Amino acid sequence: MTAAQQILDKIRISPTAFHVAAALREDLLGHGFTELRESERWNLLPGGKYFVTRNDSAILSFVLPKEKPSAFRIAASHSDSPAFRIKENPEITSGGAYVQLNTEQYGGGILYSWLDRPLHVAGRLLVRTADGSVRPVLVDQSEETVVIPSLAIHFNREVNSGYAFNLQKDLLPLSSGISPEGEPAEGSLMRRIAKRAGVGAEAVLGSDLFVTPSEAGLIWGPEGEFLSSPHLDDQECVFGSFAGFLKAADEGAAEQAVLVHAVFDNEEVGSGTRQGAHSTLLRDVIGRIALKTGMDEEERQMAVAKSFLLSLDNAQGLHPNFPEKSDPVNRPVLNGGIVLKFNGNQKYATDGVAAAHVRELCERTGVPCQDFTNRSDIRGGSTLGSISGTVVPISTADIGLPQLAMHSACETAGSRDAEHLVTLTAAFYRQG
Repeated sequence: MTAAQQILDKIRISPTAFHVAAALREDLLGHGFTELRESERWNLLPGGKYFVTRNDSAILSFVLPKEKPSAFRIAASHSDSPAFRIKENPEITSGGAYVQLNTEQYGGGILYSWLDRPLHVAGRLLVRTADGSVRPVLVDQSEETVVIPSLAIHFNREVNSGYAFNLQKDLLPLSSGISPEGEPAEGSLMRRIAKRAGVGAEAVLGSDLFVTPSEAGLIWGPEGEFLSSPHLDDQECVFGSFAGFLKAADEGAAEQAVLVHAVFDNEEVGSGTRQGAHSTLLRDVIGRIALKTGMDEEERQMAVAKSFLLSLDNAQGLHPNFPEKSDPVNRPVLNGGIVLKFNGNQKYATDGVAAAHVRELCERTGVPCQDFTNRSDIRGGSTLGSISGTVVPISTADIGLPQLAMHSACETAGSRDAEHLVTLTAAFYRQG
């Protein structure tokens, strides 16, 4: 199976950040990793393989060297994607005939791409157990479709001239009709979700639920050169880099570097949460590794200074309909290889030193490398590299894979680039 198909298979079962972390956790356990908890003491052994989660949506896995560590080699990406978050008391009756879901925008999605396509509810429930504790339960209502219907063109003849969406009016998903008996809507969604999750609705004390696309991804093109799917930003980087990490981990521990695979949540809304890249999560894990492997504080700081971080998030590819939107010369193309991302205002962390490191690695592995900068008159996005660097000051390169329609409900990338990412990250870890 190709790397692209393997990534699409993982995306298919990962409609939310909680599902991404759960999929990674299952694979880590299958590869002999030991789960740690932040609330418990850690017992770390030389050459050991471990992971820890926070909020069930961020997950850091690491392989210890056989000797006292002297550096950390880290690849970091994010588990979240633009979506519609379901509010508390989520159901609204409309026109005496329909039930809508009361939602709010999460992240900066391309709103029109969400209309008239199958969507579903996914996320987690927090459920009270028989002993009085509370446990999370994953929810993926893929069998129950919701749709955000467009207004017919007959009611808005100017819609194709541009339209400003009202989030509270235009983009509420249609969930169900009113029953012939006129059954009230309130609470019916949660009852259905709880039933399918195998718990009683009265046991649900909290939830983090999202409306997310339902389509499965596909590989297409005359030579299978493209892939299209929801969540390519940033699950393509999550699962591609993870495949490289597992390849290196299966080969055994490095001599002196700790190999770290980090997946943060909430990048799409600024990373400013306790499970985001601006949290203490990476710093806490590095600190506990240092403590348990016998480093003193100066040795920990020395190791951080000798470390390197690959910040992985997809990049804007050259668009076939809008080539003028790209920089005149730094314009990566799909299937042209991994992308080094630069920004003069430090929205990306790559500097000359970090770029040289990545280019040398690409040359050594035969992975093609491209450069990305925005046009000077277009403000671009940002990612977690510079944010993470303010918490743990590690030399960082922002890289990704080129894609089209970033933040659409369905995005497109090059299928061969998936293999490029796996090859590059595996080599990055092996050199540790």
